[in-house]
Amino acid sequence: MSNTKNTQVRVRFAPSPTGDLHVGGVRTALFNWLYARSKGGKFLLRIEDTDVKRSTKEAIQVILDGLEWLGIQSDEEIVYQSQRIDRHQDAVKKLLANNSAYRCFCSPEEIRTEREACEKAKVAYAYDRKCDRLSEEEIQSRLDSDQPFTVRLRIPEEVITYNDGVHGDISVAGKEIDDFILLRSNGTPVYMIAVVVDDADMGVTHIIRGDDHVSNTPKQVLLYRALGYDVPDFSHVPLILGTDKKRLSKRHGATSITAYQDMGLSSEAIINYLGLLGWSPGDEREKMSPQELIDAFNTSGINSKSAVFDEKKLLWLNGYYISETDYSDVADQLKVFAEQAIEKGILKSIPSEELTVKAWNLLKNRIHILSDLFVWGRYFFQNPEEYDKKGVKKHFKAEEVPERLNSISDDFAALDVFDFDTIENYLREKAESLDVNAAKLIHPIRLSVSGTTGGPGLFEMLEALGRDVVVSRLRTAAKAIQDETIKTT
Repeated sequence: MSNTKNTQVRVRFAPSPTGDLHVGGVRTALFNWLYARSKGGKFLLRIEDTDVKRSTKEAIQVILDGLEWLGIQSDEEIVYQSQRIDRHQDAVKKLLANNSAYRCFCSPEEIRTEREACEKAKVAYAYDRKCDRLSEEEIQSRLDSDQPFTVRLRIPEEVITYNDGVHGDISVAGKEIDDFILLRSNGTPVYMIAVVVDDADMGVTHIIRGDDHVSNTPKQVLLYRALGYDVPDFSHVPLILGTDKKRLSKRHGATSITAYQDMGLSSEAIINYLGLLGWSPGDEREKMSPQELIDAFNTSGINSKSAVFDEKKLLWLNGYYISETDYSDVADQLKVFAEQAIEKGILKSIPSEELTVKAWNLLKNRIHILSDLFVWGRYFFQNPEEYDKKGVKKHFKAEEVPERLNSISDDFAALDVFDFDTIENYLREKAESLDVNAAKLIHPIRLSVSGTTGGPGLFEMLEALGRDVVVSRLRTAAKAIQDETIKTT
């Protein structure tokens, strides 16, 4: 992208506050923010809240909170489109004055009848410009009688061409564009005029947005020219698809930033993932910090084909960030997730911080979201009530297992020191004395203590749980095997 008219890059993100802030909108905001930062420019935020029925203060706050959490904040005062209607109306008056627009007195019923006739004839509808042929006297007479009217842009008979930073040169013949409405009969401006006036007043030099706006761009180029504004550079980013190659929606999983924040994802992981979703730095990097993204970002790296949003990959990437995180940085969040785990019946009580720290240090390399600590690692905080079904068939079926578990529990109870080295040395010697592979002891012990067949290293896990807990769980499992009361999951 290049703009010779302005020395400073100025970009904007302009969401409508009608619902959650979804990943598609966040990626648009992110690309604009990265571009501004990479060029030493300004990132601006405009809230397009003119849809009174659907726009809510709550949705505005969700947008602001989500962007703040991600570290994407406006460099200047936030602009609210609803506060600028007078400016939009003034622009329409200017277009009427310079003969770029005209009043249309056709009623909605007339327009609807003409559309239906075109549908029956199977031809595309286009306004026939009957009101553009009215005399000055006829127009004034209708105005004097307070006849309602809309205002339409007069489309010139020329080819409108602009260069798109992603898709290259795009040309559209003027005859393919209808004389679209700028001002409704109630005096309110439509999106098309509002966005152009706002972008011009905000000094926006580069517009990076979804390619669902490609069809709007020729119309907006005409408005920029008719109003005497500099035309900004455009880059239209292909929409995000789900793994089924259909447009991303709720059926593909959580798509709102609030949902991912509530799941305990790292804001840096989301920035990392969305920054590389449909854009490439030109190498094979998959993990990039915000600063690394800024240093490498340019619109030339945006792919012209739609990117696929894969939640599994996002969670996998989030796991990297979790593995590098100290407990102190997530302690408050983990307390919230512990409370939620109790509400869901996963945990019975709030675990001690000492045990939570131990679990975190052992499991942070294995979990993908923070709440996993209390789901996959709940055996750190309470005794297992059920055991993995496949594990039971494989590791509890031998007749000697209960006896071995009881013997090991007795030996553990007699140990003065219960740490990694002591546990490892004991189990190696025990296996040797029984003339069996150490795995014959390790797997039944793991299953007895955790109820699962996987997890962190056994010796460090046992040390973290402590001697008394381990001894109790071994004896409980041995008795359940003997009594044939093992519950599986």
